[in-house]
Amino acid sequence: MDVCDPNEVFTAGDYLRFGRAALNEIAERGKLPIITGGTGFYLRALFDGLAEGPARDEALRTRLAVREARRAGSLHRLLRRFDPVTAARIHPNDVPKVMRALEICLTARRPATEVFAAGKEPLEGFQSLVLGLFPNRDDLYARLEARLEIMFTEGIVEETASILARGYPDTAKPFESIGYKQALQVLKGELNRTEALYYARRDTRNYAKRQMTWFRKERGIEIITGFGDDPAVLESAATRVEEFLAATMATS
Repeated sequence: MDVCDPNEVFTAGDYLRFGRAALNEIAERGKLPIITGGTGFYLRALFDGLAEGPARDEALRTRLAVREARRAGSLHRLLRRFDPVTAARIHPNDVPKVMRALEICLTARRPATEVFAAGKEPLEGFQSLVLGLFPNRDDLYARLEARLEIMFTEGIVEETASILARGYPDTAKPFESIGYKQALQVLKGELNRTEALYYARRDTRNYAKRQMTWFRKERGIEIITGFGDDPAVLESAATRVEEFLAATMATS
């Protein structure tokens, strides 16, 4: 947010560079960096580094997008043929990641797994404590659905219209995200607001489910059951942070 314009592509590699620069700047001021968010791949890139993959090939991406539009799931099936290891790690519905992996396979002429494994530079100079909040799934879905309703009630359709009015194309990357995507469909007359809210809620639930699956498999994560506004969760997290900092100071 507030780092680039809506028509600029922002990748995990960009997050890695901006994020590490921010971590070092915060540490140089004698402060403790705290990273929050829910995108596991970006967090992994920040901690573990990313291999220097091939540059984006817009012509290839266009051809792949056309193929996927004609037959949903075809890109993931193609990726399973070229690189079954990477395909197993990416959900078939996560088309952007599937497309990038295929782009790497086809451009580098070798499996993306091999490209990803080469030349990674992990984060240095920091010790990390990773805490994951895992609330009850039904309660989480209820909160997500309420939040989506607030987004539509308080003007996401109007906000989308204002972005378009500033001259940004409806093909800009942010319009692919949940909420903006459905708001754009309302403006195009493809959905009414009730339908848009339904699909935004459905897609958000599916996304949350994939996030929880990802983080349950992530190494080193310490799971705390509940929401961040639960006093018991806050106390548990604060206690764990204090223990971690004390142990870090004792060994430094």
